[in-house]
Amino acid sequence: MTPSPASAQTAGSARATLDDVAVLLPAYNGQAEVERTLASFDEDALVHVLIVDDGSTPPIVAPTLPNLAIDVLRMPRNGGIEKALQSGMDALAERGFRYAARIDSGDLSVPQRLAKQRAYLESHAHVAGLGMWTQVVTPAGEPLFMLTPPPEPDAIRRLRFYRSCLAHPSMMLRVDAVRAVGNYRADYRSAEDLDLFLRLMERYDCANLPELGLYYEMNPSGISATKRRTQVRSTLRLQLRYFNARNLYDWLGLAKNLLHLVTPYRALQAVKQRLYAARA
Repeated sequence: MTPSPASAQTAGSARATLDDVAVLLPAYNGQAEVERTLASFDEDALVHVLIVDDGSTPPIVAPTLPNLAIDVLRMPRNGGIEKALQSGMDALAERGFRYAARIDSGDLSVPQRLAKQRAYLESHAHVAGLGMWTQVVTPAGEPLFMLTPPPEPDAIRRLRFYRSCLAHPSMMLRVDAVRAVGNYRADYRSAEDLDLFLRLMERYDCANLPELGLYYEMNPSGISATKRRTQVRSTLRLQLRYFNARNLYDWLGLAKNLLHLVTPYRALQAVKQRLYAARA
């Protein structure tokens, strides 16, 4: 997994452009989903991948796929996605990678996603996290709705609690910035992404590329469904910690999350689908 030194790259610049990028994929069981997700990457350069196997039974095996260099970091036991991501980020730093491209098992990447995100981050030194627009699909691949968050850092800060402004599996993150603010942590269970983004935005910017970068599988066995109440409670704690009384959207986001706490998950998803369909 260790990237080759830049001085050793003499056979064309295209294959060198992703040497400092690694896909970070935490996984707990689901070998077939892991393979399908990794097979979706289509780049002009070699794609480095770190799978963090969070105590799977049987263990996740690195698939053999063209143009992918895949390594597996095995956790001693199932400790949750927060610990898996924290360990994965530390491992990437030790291996010398500058950028971590997140994706989750079951999701699919759009071709050239990594190259586009890296090029943006190279030209925007103060942006520590970069997402992309996301097409939400069923496990069968049927489209449900599109997430089109704002691209500008100021808008993301303003709307951070009112809507989902950064789709975690679509993000490319600066490894050094993530570790500088304390890395992923388990203080806010099932909302580890929002916790990280809020800390990043205290010192850096986060942004979005306004184009499709990810197909996100809405899975009934995913964290948003199975650990929904834990996620909502953690989000409420974060909202109260970072609450800005002068920002109308912080008030609206607080009301929205309280509504989420008392509304069944399936009813919320049905409302979301109707709202996004009306916008389309």
